[in-house]
Amino acid sequence: MIQKKKCIAMLLAGGQGSRLHVLTKNIAKPAVPFGGKYRIIDFTLSNCINSNISVVGVLTQYEPLVLNRYIRNGQPWDLDRLYGGVYTLPPYQKNGNSQWYEGTANAIYQNISFIEQYDPEYVLILSGDHIYTMDYSKMLSFHEEKNADITIAVINVSLKDASRFGIVCTEDGEKINGFQEKPKEPKSTLASMGIYIFKWEKLRQYLIADEADETSSKDFGKNIIPKMLENGENMYAYSFEGYWKDVGTIDSLWEANMDILNNDHLKLNDPDWKIYARNPIAPPHYAGEKASTENSIVSEGSELNGTIRNSVIFYNVKTGEGSEIGNSVVMQNTVVGKNAKIYNAIIAEHVTVQDGAIIGEKGEGDERKPITVVGSYSVIKSGEKIPAGKIIDRSEGDENL
Repeated sequence: MIQKKKCIAMLLAGGQGSRLHVLTKNIAKPAVPFGGKYRIIDFTLSNCINSNISVVGVLTQYEPLVLNRYIRNGQPWDLDRLYGGVYTLPPYQKNGNSQWYEGTANAIYQNISFIEQYDPEYVLILSGDHIYTMDYSKMLSFHEEKNADITIAVINVSLKDASRFGIVCTEDGEKINGFQEKPKEPKSTLASMGIYIFKWEKLRQYLIADEADETSSKDFGKNIIPKMLENGENMYAYSFEGYWKDVGTIDSLWEANMDILNNDHLKLNDPDWKIYARNPIAPPHYAGEKASTENSIVSEGSELNGTIRNSVIFYNVKTGEGSEIGNSVVMQNTVVGKNAKIYNAIIAEHVTVQDGAIIGEKGEGDERKPITVVGSYSVIKSGEKIPAGKIIDRSEGDENL
């Protein structure tokens, strides 16, 4: 049965996120915790429902268990719909053959039958590993106004960072006349945000043709977009001026968490654009007599008995007397012992930091030290010192630093 929708979203969430090292050892990058009570994918899902996009296909592949369990029926994002809602779409067996998603374009190609259930005029392609708030309905209006075959959301970046992105060239700031995929010598600083709106009929044609091309990488940036440009399709750039961050590295993930401590960067308390999440049932956080907090976020269920400065503390975190946490991210269900010190670090879920242990290095004033990372379920022993910039993984009893 066809359930007609004007526009549906396809959210690419199958990446491994290898540059996040131990943080994505057992979970997909979009499921990585963020901001004290969220996961990265919450921002894209919340953008969808806030933009009145009520059909979202989430394409999963790498370590999908945590992500699937987190999304479930979509209720936190009002995506538990009788007609529409959110669907997790892993690779599946077809005609006796099973096939992994080979690239971003191939992932959409393998789900053509899902898209056609809704007979959409437009398909919105999204990534599940960026932190930002964006009204996709405004981008769709722009797309319709220009009668575009594809609209690419772009943001201005510095020239030194441009080689990390797909770079869009325009003749008037809007009409696209060039595209470079991660170029060594960028011709502009308009970076693709990995957000595309296509006319579905047009996209379908290109996906089928691309799949038949044995030399193709099956990728939007490397294949689909250059081919559309070559064929003279109507292509436009939609400029975005708000906060947007690709949190694909340790440094960028730490920076984005620090950015939410400054409301000028990313406002999580905007009543007109709420970020929804699946939250635990936990009591209010408790601060003991000797607890001290400064410019920090502390989530529910936490028990504080030490000093917290410029840090993001997730739910059900416990800190002992004399402990100190500065410029750090401490994820859920972590225990920090008495007189333990954590500086310039990301501490993953279910970590135990025993009494007197020191993680990272404290900088002078605004000085930033290399970020230290401790993987989930690791134990940092009493009195142990972990140097700045180390990545520790003891989830399976690995004692090797």
